[in-house]
Amino acid sequence: QLQFVESGGGLVHPGGSLRLSCAASWLTLSLYDVAWFRQAPGKEREGVACIPSDGEGSDYADSVKGRFTISRDSILHTFHLQMDSLKPEDTAVYYCAANWNPRSPICTTLTHYDYWGQGTPVTVSS
Repeated sequence: QLQFVESGGGLVHPGGSLRLSCAASWLTLSLYDVAWFRQAPGKEREGVACIPSDGEGSDYADSVKGRFTISRDSILHTFHLQMDSLKPEDTAVYYCAANWNPRSPICTTLTHYDYWGQGTPVTVSS
């Protein structure tokens, strides 16, 4: 089974920053859309951000625009979510995901993703 290794979650004060990472040696980023999702306690999972397989046209949820940045490193088979100006409402378990979609110039989190990380918890609290 193809797996990811997620890292970077933790406890941070409001206004602070965290950087999540998702790595997989099998992940050829030019063939996959990659994304981050989150699920807060008692709420449904929501898409946070994605990058399409051609590396352009990232998309973000309105709630994180201007604060979160998704990026990828094709050489290291890794992608990241830089989270700045964190708010208590960002508290959730964050999941990375990938979807086979070669040569795609756009991405969306409103579709099925084939491969998922195990989740890493992020808590924003004073």
